[in-house]
Amino acid sequence: MFIRYFGAFLFVLALASAPAVAQDTTGRPTMWSLQACLDYANKNNITLNSLRLNVQSAQQNYLLSKAQQQPNLTGSSSLSYTHSKSATANVGGVQTTSSFINTFGLSSSVTIYNGGYIRNDILQKNLDIESANLIVLQNANNITLQITQAYLGILLAKENVIYEQDLINTTAAQVDQGRKQYEAGSIARNAYIELQAQLATDKYNLVTAQSTVRQNKLNLKILLQLPYQDSFDIVKPDTVISKEAVASLDSVVTIAMRERPEIKNGQLNIDIARYDLLKARAGYLPILTASGNLQSSYYSRSGDDYFKQLDNNFFQTVGVNLSIPIFTRRTVKTQVEQSKIEIEQQKLNLLGTQTALAQNIEQAYINVINAQGQYDAAEEGLRASQESFRIAGEQLKVGASNLVDYLQQKTLYTQAFQVYIQAKYNAALSIKIYDFYMGIAVKL
Repeated sequence: MFIRYFGAFLFVLALASAPAVAQDTTGRPTMWSLQACLDYANKNNITLNSLRLNVQSAQQNYLLSKAQQQPNLTGSSSLSYTHSKSATANVGGVQTTSSFINTFGLSSSVTIYNGGYIRNDILQKNLDIESANLIVLQNANNITLQITQAYLGILLAKENVIYEQDLINTTAAQVDQGRKQYEAGSIARNAYIELQAQLATDKYNLVTAQSTVRQNKLNLKILLQLPYQDSFDIVKPDTVISKEAVASLDSVVTIAMRERPEIKNGQLNIDIARYDLLKARAGYLPILTASGNLQSSYYSRSGDDYFKQLDNNFFQTVGVNLSIPIFTRRTVKTQVEQSKIEIEQQKLNLLGTQTALAQNIEQAYINVINAQGQYDAAEEGLRASQESFRIAGEQLKVGASNLVDYLQQKTLYTQAFQVYIQAKYNAALSIKIYDFYMGIAVKL
């Protein structure tokens, strides 16, 4: 019995301590993958949610515009009481009178023709919804790139920390060996002190690297708009791709010009402006409306009972009204000309967006080509520096090299490694940005 309960206890304990999905008391994870960051930002970012409210507002405007095709209906009712005194023919006589008046009415009107204004307004409002959604997507793309850059920045800083810690371990071993050699009289005191100074420098560099990790984490937390008290760290991916085949510039530009939300939105803005022109031109055309009215009333002094009076006084009217604009003091013409100007302005805005996008893609193409070339060179340089540093360490151990040469090789190795990891993550980021212009989702 004891063994069975003890086994169940261990099973429950193992489940409780499983690190698969680490979360804090808020339900948010404490260890964030890049995809978790992107999903959280897409759902919770204040700017994106504010823009989504703009979508809802555009949808309401669309429903309001559609409703203008329907007739309206207004009900009215009034109740009044009159009390008066008046002199009679008799000397000193005064007559007092009082009365109630109660009226009821229903009225309705509908637009039959207005030059297509309502129909064009409905179509325009539908485009406004599409435009609002594209603006959400455009801002989501910008946030995605910012988060990806910040995430890779943390990975870079963390790798620096590991490297600095390894340097400290190596230098500490050298200091220990130097102490033994100094005590044995094999090296001078100043050589031993130089090793201690190098260890202190390495520790300082480690603290700086750790501080960079903390700062980069804070930058990502700010992008995610997380509360300051949240525990936060990121998941290190198994691999970071810093080298891959690069699509041609022409193919990426072609895809981006067809798929990117800022381009689609620019084209929509031209169409929206064209509907403004159609709506403005409707001001030259007549407006035909139909209306109807139902009304009844009761007057207390008429002598008839309430419901009989309502029946006797009930009347109905139906009519049509035609309004023809003859002279509008240039109001309509000005609206038409301004709409034409707006169309040309939106065309220029689209051209500017297309030009800027093409330039950004070309810059991204140059960046990815340069970054991969730098990565190859940095990788080759690191291998050479690492081997030189290893040889220098072996030579120092057996006394075949002096401390100055060793520290020089260590400095060269340090510089080569920093160049390498910078090139590694710069290449990875440049690949993600370039691929993103083709619509490829960011993944690590």
